Amino acid sequence: MAIDMLRTTFDLLPELRYGAVEKRIRASRDGRPVADTTGALLVWEPRRIVPEYAVPEADLLVDLVPTAAADRPDPLPPVLAPGHFGWHTTPGTPLALEDDPEAREVAFRPDDPVLGERVVLDFAAFDWTEEEEPVMGHPHDPGQRIDCLRSSRHVVVRLGGTVLADSRRRPVALFETHLPPRWYLPREDVRTDLMSESTTHTVCAYKGRASYLSVDVEGGQDVAWTYPDPLHDAEPVRDLVCFWSERCEVVVDGKRVEGGMPGE
Repeated sequence: MAIDMLRTTFDLLPELRYGAVEKRIRASRDGRPVADTTGALLVWEPRRIVPEYAVPEADLLVDLVPTAAADRPDPLPPVLAPGHFGWHTTPGTPLALEDDPEAREVAFRPDDPVLGERVVLDFAAFDWTEEEEPVMGHPHDPGQRIDCLRSSRHVVVRLGGTVLADSRRRPVALFETHLPPRWYLPREDVRTDLMSESTTHTVCAYKGRASYLSVDVEGGQDVAWTYPDPLHDAEPVRDLVCFWSERCEVVVDGKRVEGGMPGE
């Protein structure tokens, strides 16, 4: 029977998963080196949809000591998004920096012997580079990618009875694994006079830091985002504007785009 490869990731969510990283991975904290390794693994604890770096203990440049486990909800959500590092779903030992008087958990030593005495580090607690490139958001998943493709589609965006954008033959379609297609439009085709810069910002590991735009109609909510300084894979969408199909009516070649997962 044929297998849907895009569904395989979700079918494996209940399992502890790992994959080798063929890169030099370095971590630091407030300018202090924490780890330097070419032997890292990517580790997905059960229910996790993004990985963390697991580093051989021999490649740690700091001392770690056991600490108390974090409180976690019962039951846990069936799918765990990035964050709440201490919500572990596999047996192991929480760890803190030896010189941290508050003994905050920043690492975890899984019991599973297949992981080869590696320590999983909390991505959010450190600054990271792969080779000489900074990594933001979370570690890069080799099964995740983006494609930015110039398109000749006709894209219209409405909110209520107001047309916010009308772009003919000039959008850029961004396809990202496990996410719905997103349509990035030139500012010349967008009613920016009806929009204001928002204070909202988010970070994507593959696209960079997003700035948001709110609309001055229908309650003033955030409805779009842009990448003023994208990472190299997202360079084709620099300064283009993308609208949430979850919050606006986005119509592509006369067909309304159904809402997908919220976010950029």
